[in-house]
Amino acid sequence: MKKIKLIWRASASFLSGPQNNSGICGSCKKSLLFTLIHRRPVSHVRIAAALGSSSNRVVIDRKDNGLVDAPVKDMAAMDLVDPESAVNGGVKDVYGEDTATEDQLVTPWAVSVASGYSLLRDPHHNKGLAFSEKERDSHYLRGLLPPAVISQDLQVKKVMHSIRQYQVPLQKYVAMMDLQEMNERLFYKLLIENVEELLPVVYTPTVGEACQKYGSIFRRPQGLFISLKEKGKILEVLKNWPERNIQVIVVTDGERILGLGDLGCHGMGIPVGKLSLYTALGGVRPSACLPITIDVGTNNEKLLNDEFYIGLRQKRATGQEYSELLHEFMSAVKQIYGEKILVQFEDFANHNAFDLLAKYGTTHLVFNDDIQGTASVVLAGLIAAQRLVGRTLADHKFLFLGAGEAGTGIAELIALKVSKQTNVPLDVARKNIWLADSKGLIVSSRRESLQHFKKPWAHEHEPITDLVDAVNAIKPSVLIGTSGVGRTFTKEVVESMAALNKRPIILALSNPTSQSECTAEEAYTWSKGQAIFASGSPFAPVEYEGKVFVPGQANNAYIFPGFGMGLIMSGTIRVCDDMLLDASEALAAQVTEADFDKGLIYPPFSNIRKISANISASIAAKAYELGLGTRFPQPDNLVKHAESCMYSPSYRSYR
Repeated sequence: MKKIKLIWRASASFLSGPQNNSGICGSCKKSLLFTLIHRRPVSHVRIAAALGSSSNRVVIDRKDNGLVDAPVKDMAAMDLVDPESAVNGGVKDVYGEDTATEDQLVTPWAVSVASGYSLLRDPHHNKGLAFSEKERDSHYLRGLLPPAVISQDLQVKKVMHSIRQYQVPLQKYVAMMDLQEMNERLFYKLLIENVEELLPVVYTPTVGEACQKYGSIFRRPQGLFISLKEKGKILEVLKNWPERNIQVIVVTDGERILGLGDLGCHGMGIPVGKLSLYTALGGVRPSACLPITIDVGTNNEKLLNDEFYIGLRQKRATGQEYSELLHEFMSAVKQIYGEKILVQFEDFANHNAFDLLAKYGTTHLVFNDDIQGTASVVLAGLIAAQRLVGRTLADHKFLFLGAGEAGTGIAELIALKVSKQTNVPLDVARKNIWLADSKGLIVSSRRESLQHFKKPWAHEHEPITDLVDAVNAIKPSVLIGTSGVGRTFTKEVVESMAALNKRPIILALSNPTSQSECTAEEAYTWSKGQAIFASGSPFAPVEYEGKVFVPGQANNAYIFPGFGMGLIMSGTIRVCDDMLLDASEALAAQVTEADFDKGLIYPPFSNIRKISANISASIAAKAYELGLGTRFPQPDNLVKHAESCMYSPSYRSYR
C-alpha cells in the first residue's frame, strides 16, 4: 500500500456543510480530498467536478518535511487515474476532452494546488523570481523559473523601469493591471512606494480613458457584474465570489463616470481602481475588497453600437425596475456579509445618488464618495487655506459652478462646518454659499423647477446666466468648479476673482484633466500669481515670473481609504456627518509649513499611509464617541492601532 504525505484544505462550508448539489455526504467529501500521487504534479485527479467549486483548495506536500504519513485506504473506491504517460509521449486523455467534438459536453474541472506551475499562476501567492532556493525545492518550482533569485525591492525597481518606458498612459494602466493579476503583493508594493507617480495611472485621469475603452482591454473579471439578468438571484451571484470575509464593496451603475457620462458596464474600472487605493493607501486587505458593477443598460448609443461593448445592449432601466434591483442587491449584501459591511456608492447619476444615500443611510453602512468624500477633501483644503489667507470659513463667500452631487455635497459640508464654528442655524450658514448650474445662478425664482437637492441653495437674487457676471455680482472669495465641463473658468472669470481678492481660492475639481474648469497654468498666469489653486486631477508645477507654483490636488484618495479603514477597524455600523468633518480636520492638520511655502493646501501623497492612519484614528474615535463603534475594547492609541491593521505587501516566506 503506497502512502502519500499531504496537507488538505477546504472551505468550512465544504467540509461541514450539508450535501451539495452533487449529493455527496460529509464523509465522502473528506475521502475525496485524499488522493494518491505518483511523484508527479497533481493534474489528473478526478475529484474537482464533485467538489463543485474552484474556491476549494487541495494543498499537497510530497516532500519529507515532517508531515504525518496518511495512508490511502479503499483505493478502488476512489477512481484514481493512472498518471503514466501514453505511448506517444503525451499524457493520456483521461476525460476525453481532446477527442470530444465541439458539440459534445465536457465537465470543466480544476484542482488548485499551492505548488508548481499553479503557484506561479496564483496572484495572491506568486513571488516570481523572489522564491528562495528552499521554496523552489519544496514547492516544485525547479525548472519553472530561471536560476536567479532576486529580492522584492529589485523586482520593484525592474517593473518601474519597464513601466516608465511606456509613453502612453493607458499602456501604463494595462501594464499595472497585468501585474495585479500576476503578482498582487508586488503590485501593491510598487504602488505604495511610487504613489505620486502611479496614482494618476491606476486612477484619475487615466482610469477615465480605461473605462472608455474597457471592452477592448478587458481580459479577466476583477469584480462582480450584476445585471438585470440576475434579478431574483443576486444572493447566489454574490456567493460566486471566491472570498467570504468581505469588508468593503465599491459599487457603480456606470451612469456618470467621472466627467465622461454614461459608460454603462465599462464603469467597472472605477470600483477596481478605488479598491486598489483602499489597499495601497488605506491598508485594507485586498481579499476584503469587492468591486461590483450594477448593469441596468446604458443610454450611450456609441457603446450600444460598439462590437466590443461587454454590457447589456439595452436602454437604462429606470423607476420601479431599477429600484427593485438595487434593493435586492442591498438586502443580499447585508444578508451575506452582515451589518458592518461598508458599501461605497460610486459614480451614480445625481438623482439616484442622493436617493440611495438617503434610503440606505439609516439601515446600512453606506458612503458616497462623490457626495461625501469629495466634500470632506475639499473642506480640508479650505481649512488649510485659511492659514494662507488669515481668515475663517465664515468670512468667505463661495460660488460653485456645478450643482450636482459633488457641488451640493461640498456646499452642505461647508455650511455644516460654518454652522458649528459660529453657532448659527444651518440655513443661515448657507446664505454665503451660491451655486450655479447649466442654466445660471440658482435663485429663488427658479425654485419650482429645481431638483430637490438644489432647493436649499436658491437664494434671493436676480437671475444671472453668465459666470463672469455672477462673479462680479456675488463677489466670492472662493470659486469652486464641479461642473464636469472643461475650460469654463475663462480668463475673464479668473481675472475678476483676482481683482476682487488678494488671494483668491480657485478649485477646478472636475475630472479627468480634459474636463478641468481651468489648468494650473491658466489659474496662476491669469491671476498674476495670486491664486491659491487646486484641481481634481494632477497638474505639473508652474513657473510664473521666476517663482515655481506647485498646484494641489483635491483628490478623494486623501480621504476615502483612511475613512473606510477607520470604519472597519472600529466596527462602525453607520456613517454620520461629524465623521466627515473630523476627517477634514485630520487631513488639514497634515499640511506643514514647508507645504504652505510651495503654495500647497494638501500634503504630499508620499506620506499617504501616515495621513490615512491619522484619518482612520479620527473616524474610529468619533465612532466610539457616538456609540457607533462595535469592536471592543477600544485601543488606547488609535493611530498606532490603525498602522498595525494596515495590509503589508511584503512577501511572506513559505514552508
